Amino acid sequence: MRAWRLVRPAFGDATSAFSGEGARRYGGRWNAPGRAVVYASLHLSLAALETLAHADRRRFERDHVVFEVHVPNDLVLELRDDDLPPAWRARPVSSAARAIGDAWLEQRASVALSVPSVLVPQERNLLLAPDHPRFEEVRIGPATSFRFDERL
Repeated sequence: MRAWRLVRPAFGDATSAFSGEGARRYGGRWNAPGRAVVYASLHLSLAALETLAHADRRRFERDHVVFEVHVPNDLVLELRDDDLPPAWRARPVSSAARAIGDAWLEQRASVALSVPSVLVPQERNLLLAPDHPRFEEVRIGPATSFRFDERL
């Protein structure tokens, strides 16, 4: 399965971009603080949209770095729509959504978990578990430049 990870240049090396440290520090929709997770998207356009949605508009950097990621299909678990908690899209983040991701991490059921995007529920994001013993099977492409259009 192919995915895309878009990061600021300060985190533009693969070690930083795929450490899961940001999610460990602050938590995310699908993980509580203290748990390393790497968030990626199945489409580059969704990765860009997700980045914009979480950006601080006052300090937004147009230049970013993108990584193409390939995860063997047998290492991906898909969270089905039927398994989503009722308030999974809520703000602030639903504790039920975080519990799903935390349980997935604890069980080490797969290297990646495919989840719907809150921004575009018909599209998917991919959570990667960098501490999973089989994470080394994930192929991470080279960092390439990505610049957001001036209109955004």
